[in-house]
Amino acid sequence: MNYSLNHSLNNILTISLNKPIHRRAFLAFAASVVAGPAFATPQAMKAAIDAFTGGVAPTVGKVRLDVSQLVDNGNAVPITVLVDSPMSAADHVTMIALFNERNPQTDIARFTLGPRSGKAQVSTRIRMATSQKLVAVARMSDGSFWSGSADVLVTLAACIEGEA
Repeated sequence: MNYSLNHSLNNILTISLNKPIHRRAFLAFAASVVAGPAFATPQAMKAAIDAFTGGVAPTVGKVRLDVSQLVDNGNAVPITVLVDSPMSAADHVTMIALFNERNPQTDIARFTLGPRSGKAQVSTRIRMATSQKLVAVARMSDGSFWSGSADVLVTLAACIEGEA
């Protein structure tokens, strides 16, 4: 931070609080206000899925998650999402979204596909904070949504130190 920005920030805080505040005190205050929960919740995951689907409940089926049920280390968990689709111009997957229940952010990844993708399959590696449920939702070209889920047990957590 340069002097003029710091000086302006102190002036703003002095005006609003009627007393000067120092940078360290401000940072401590900002950290306490900005810090959210260490984990998301199942309700947060449902809200993220609803935001993706526009409030439409996805139908269970057509989507399969290929992930180990027991993971030794949550730092890099390989996962593959497969969707049963012919991937033709008339019937194909347009997007696959991956959600989790207990990581700090519920919306892990979104993949855009089209009929030229060949297969409705995506693979990636994710970090997992703790044992949790993973949900993949596929949006089809006809506007329907399909989902699949998997429960994963993590023995060595990632994302958050000290959690098991």
